[in-house]
Amino acid sequence: MILKLSLLAVFGIAMAHLEGVVVVYLRKALGITETESNKVSVDKFPKRYLYIEMTREAATIVMLVVIAYLAGATWIEKGIMFLWTFAFWDLFYYLSLYLVIGWPPSLKTIDVLFLIPVPWIAPVWFPVLISSSTIITIVFLLISGVF
Repeated sequence: MILKLSLLAVFGIAMAHLEGVVVVYLRKALGITETESNKVSVDKFPKRYLYIEMTREAATIVMLVVIAYLAGATWIEKGIMFLWTFAFWDLFYYLSLYLVIGWPPSLKTIDVLFLIPVPWIAPVWFPVLISSSTIITIVFLLISGVF
């Protein structure tokens, strides 16, 4: 189980970096400065590209669901694998953006967390807290022998 979770964490981290790089290129292509808020950026997106971005987000969730389905033996395990991989992807997405372009400048920075079905807007500390808590909880469950 530890090997499987480790590999899923690596997958989530690699996927996060890939998504972070895509966002950097997208911001550059659309003329959005590196320090500009993603909330402001969404307002600048042409509708066509906003819909394309929504399909990228949907594809991300599909990939996370598929990898969790393949990794877990039971439905509970599949759910745990999804949450685990999602948490690493989410945390390292922000770390990747920070390392590449210095964004977000602070955990208080307001971000568009997701676009589907409508934009979810919150400070960066919120998804960081949720993802960190998810990882800690799953590690606790693993150590406790729950799964």
